[in-house]
Amino acid sequence: MKQGASSRKVNQQAREVIANILLFEISDPRLALVTITGCEVSFDRSYCNVYYAAERGTYEDVAAAFAAASGRIRSLAARELSWRVAPELRFMLDATVDEAERIGRALNREQRHFEEIESPEGE
Repeated sequence: MKQGASSRKVNQQAREVIANILLFEISDPRLALVTITGCEVSFDRSYCNVYYAAERGTYEDVAAAFAAASGRIRSLAARELSWRVAPELRFMLDATVDEAERIGRALNREQRHFEEIESPEGE
């Protein structure tokens, strides 16, 4: 159990550092409205999957911006984290936000459908 808590702490630390770097150090406007939703750091800290959310329709621009800035973000993160190695950053779109919106729309449609069934027209 102690390993799990340590892993969560490392993941949270990486998320906070990368989010701050995006907020204060990177000036690319394509990354201005990006939210870092989580990080998964490998056991040996050589890799870090960075999950982000962005506005629909900007996914390709955001991915290109991360590709262009990944070296600088990695360098700044390595300095801030002070780990033995600088993890290779892999930026991945967090689809859970889009999925939650899709589920919400489906539930709203079903709710309207049931309301129509319960109160037929003309009453």
